[in-house]
Amino acid sequence: MTRKNSAIGRARHALGRYGLVVVLAGILIAIAVRDLSEEGSLVRLGDNLVAGLSNGSLWALVAIGYTLVYGIVELINFAHGEVFMIGSFVAVGLYSTFGLNPAVAVPLLVVGLLVCLVVTALASGTLNLMIERVGYRPLRNSPRLAPLITAVGFSFILQNVGLLWLGGSPVNVPDLIGSQSQLFEVAGVSVSHGDALAVLGATPLIVAVSLFISRARLGKAMRACAQDPDAARLMGINVDATISATFLLGGLMAGAAGLFYALYQTTVWYFQGFTAGLLAFTAAVMGGIGNLRGAVLGGLIIGIIQQMSDNRIGSQWTPALVFSFLVLVIVLRPQGLLGEQTRRA
Repeated sequence: MTRKNSAIGRARHALGRYGLVVVLAGILIAIAVRDLSEEGSLVRLGDNLVAGLSNGSLWALVAIGYTLVYGIVELINFAHGEVFMIGSFVAVGLYSTFGLNPAVAVPLLVVGLLVCLVVTALASGTLNLMIERVGYRPLRNSPRLAPLITAVGFSFILQNVGLLWLGGSPVNVPDLIGSQSQLFEVAGVSVSHGDALAVLGATPLIVAVSLFISRARLGKAMRACAQDPDAARLMGINVDATISATFLLGGLMAGAAGLFYALYQTTVWYFQGFTAGLLAFTAAVMGGIGNLRGAVLGGLIIGIIQQMSDNRIGSQWTPALVFSFLVLVIVLRPQGLLGEQTRRA
């Protein structure tokens, strides 16, 4: 009986992890067959995947902040989406400061955008660090509801800052890179400047964060604090400083995503942080909150689902489809696609 129960448990575990992969593969195959029969090519599917991966790369950057903070202090930082929004606003404000416009020569534009990236990331990272120092650290040993409500409060505060900054309507910003212009084409599938920027901009940052967490001394301290903060403190690790560094790192990623979003969408809005935060948090939960690779995988999956739904069904159905898949993941894999990596795992 014990062997039988063990076999059943392994079967359920395999179904939870690989059954979801089969579901996704089956959906893509069905869409491919439909496109071949109705349109005679897979160009539409390819376009959906390219746009989905570019959107998903941005959500992955934001999701990293959620998963890092939760992994080390088990706090859902609801203000993180608004930190991303402030990053976009800072980036757009720097356009005029550095004289960036579509007519600027390409070398100068690249240098200017790199400077904008550094300044924007530092601004968002510093903001996130201040939020942790002022709002979360004094409540470190309080009941869990207190920091949670504080996070919601900071979210509304930053939303109103954005509302006062640029008003309540979406604001068009200069299209510095010709976001929708075609960069190249492969088998009829077009890749735009915006698509290339999102993927090529996010990928090095994701790799750098992953290497930092796994190899750097501070990254190892973060993992130690996530596993057992009391033991880490006994080993000489400054837990408070490590937690602050985690918030700083998450804010840096949110700021970078904010710049890429402004360049990619050419529109900023005070409410964009709510939508981005919701999707990014969903990505973190889907991949296994506390798991860096899981957050990236979840972001890419959500980006693809989002684009498929917008293009084929209608944007009004997109939230329902995204959260339907999230529910499916949670039912089959409560710890997420790649598993949870926190001290409670």
